[in-house]
Amino acid sequence: MSAFKNLPTAPIATKKPVQDTRHGITRTDDYAWFRADNWQAMFKDTSILDPEIRTHLEAENAYMEAAMEDTKALQKTLFAEMRGRIKEDDTSVPVKDGPYAYGTSFVTGGEQPRYFRQPRDGGEQALLLDGDKEAEGKGYFRLSGLDHCSDHSLGIWGYDDKGSEYFTLKVRDLETLEDRGDVLENTGGGGVWAPDGKSFFYTLQDENHRPSKIFHHILGEPQSQDRLVYEEKDPGFFMSVGGSLLDDFIYIDIHDHETSEYRLLSTKDLLAEPAIVAPRQTGLEYSMTEGGDVFYILTNADGAKDFKIMEAPVNAPGRENWKDVVPHRPGTLILSHLAFARHLVWLERHEGLPRIIVRDRKSGEQHEIAFAEEAYSLGLSGAAEYDTDVIRFSYSSMTTPSQLYDYDMATRARTLLKTQEVPSGHNIDDYVTRRVFAPAHDGERVPVTLLYRKDTPLDGSAPCLLYGYGAYGISIPAGFNTNCLSLADRGFVYAIAHIRGGKEKGYAWYENGKMEKKTNTFKDFIAAADYLNQEKFTSYANIVAEGGSAGGMLMGAVANMAPEKFGGIIAAVPFVDVLNTMLDDTLPLTPPEWNEWGNPIESADFYRLLASYSPYDNVGAQAYPPILALSGLTDPRVTYWEPTKWVAKLREKTTGSAPILLRTNMGAGHGGASGRFQRLEEIAFEYAFAIKVAGKM
Repeated sequence: MSAFKNLPTAPIATKKPVQDTRHGITRTDDYAWFRADNWQAMFKDTSILDPEIRTHLEAENAYMEAAMEDTKALQKTLFAEMRGRIKEDDTSVPVKDGPYAYGTSFVTGGEQPRYFRQPRDGGEQALLLDGDKEAEGKGYFRLSGLDHCSDHSLGIWGYDDKGSEYFTLKVRDLETLEDRGDVLENTGGGGVWAPDGKSFFYTLQDENHRPSKIFHHILGEPQSQDRLVYEEKDPGFFMSVGGSLLDDFIYIDIHDHETSEYRLLSTKDLLAEPAIVAPRQTGLEYSMTEGGDVFYILTNADGAKDFKIMEAPVNAPGRENWKDVVPHRPGTLILSHLAFARHLVWLERHEGLPRIIVRDRKSGEQHEIAFAEEAYSLGLSGAAEYDTDVIRFSYSSMTTPSQLYDYDMATRARTLLKTQEVPSGHNIDDYVTRRVFAPAHDGERVPVTLLYRKDTPLDGSAPCLLYGYGAYGISIPAGFNTNCLSLADRGFVYAIAHIRGGKEKGYAWYENGKMEKKTNTFKDFIAAADYLNQEKFTSYANIVAEGGSAGGMLMGAVANMAPEKFGGIIAAVPFVDVLNTMLDDTLPLTPPEWNEWGNPIESADFYRLLASYSPYDNVGAQAYPPILALSGLTDPRVTYWEPTKWVAKLREKTTGSAPILLRTNMGAGHGGASGRFQRLEEIAFEYAFAIKVAGKM
């Protein structure tokens, strides 16, 4: 392609054919060798990576650098623009909890957050944890947070310094700021304090990177002496541990993508066996929050596809005692719920837009918090205290910077606490945000959120970055993103396709984009491209598609299905080797994901289904557009060998001349770089690729 000239010879991966026969079907994988046999150990020590694999990844990085060499100045410009929109010395609005209010801040030039507290009603801030100091000398560093105990004397904090998502936990004295001797390895990243502050509960990640065990740690004891509270034997389930606002219960939340089970431990007897609330029943989902003498339960029980809220007595929370509180309303999806002393609050989505509903627990009277824009995002953060009338929520749109409000549920008064500051300036009136609907292959209407400058010509000439995800029921909010302004200011239309597989239009929108209906996700995305081309927001040659992780699978699928409809494709940590990954039950996410994609080990039908769309297995002899794949060496979610194999096969099969690029971050995992500005460098790189492909350098 004309945007890429005088490139060196691209790396050619060695073929080492491996045959695999399942259900009477034999496949040959020429690039299976990229999966290192010692991958589990390598995630903790990257120096033991097979030298042949390392040499190939470094060659790919060198080729990518050569292809993108002429964008170096543009990358620096983009980075400066994006950094200029971030308030460097920013401070959160502290959250009140007992005698203190807790918050986070950044210093000018700082990559990592600092955790602080101050007197409840204002006063001098006391620094509790300095992320920049803890990150010194480390190539990768990510904090998992700081959780204080009930008397505010101690805090649990965690960090990952490899990108592998194995977190180390430490306990800090919040007065002296010294860490105690308690050091816990290979955890999920957080802990839940017992009310007396002498012990806490945490999840342990096993050798396959699954949170399979909950332990109880007593301060001062070695980790080897920690008591096993619960072990989940089914590798298909995720597990986490949490606590109630009233400190009455420890919650053990066990779930996969369609089934839930809660186990409760009363903090009055920490040595008791956790009690099951409702035994797991395939297809039954529920989550709990405490409301004093009752639990409020958000569930899809009794056919409530878009969920309803029920209640049960705290002393008898079994399924047989659940009673409706907020009935099921088809088409109105309840996303989350919170309970406080006098109010029940939930976040729901109706007609693709979010709203917050507040109900008086005594009178039953309820009201909603909503906004008037065509597309917007709401976040419900609630409060850290149970006995309060004041909750916190955030609001933004593609054009409106984030606004943080305190909301008095009794008086209905909103107090604007903070508006996201854009130091380099942002004029809302310069931009347009729209919500349009693209007709899908089967008559469904796919919502697409658009952002562009008012002076952008809508005659088909504008370049477009079209983003999609479409999996796990995750909805992509139409919120404010300062980074994409760098594209809009260069004449791009920035578009988000809210395709099936998410829950933007209710639970059915998710169901119709998973398992046997997964291909709807891909067809919806192509329909969005068709609509934007037809309505002259852009044209096929000007569309750069982008997606990451499961959205990277989407990128691989549409590249195979309709390569001519995209001028370029960016696939970040892309889940593209779908069939092989779902056949490998040693991988961290494989058993839990069978409910999303199907189990090809047990089912010949699902084997054939996955084989029919798995991007790696369907790379064909056709002309592909320029493709940029991004990978992380220590990524436990989408392992580095998936994009590596995919790029090797694309380069082998393509009949075109457009470059296929692979960039592997040799010191990071699924989330990419860990610092706030390091992450901007990665986004600037991706945007530079899009701008180069679109011919707008």
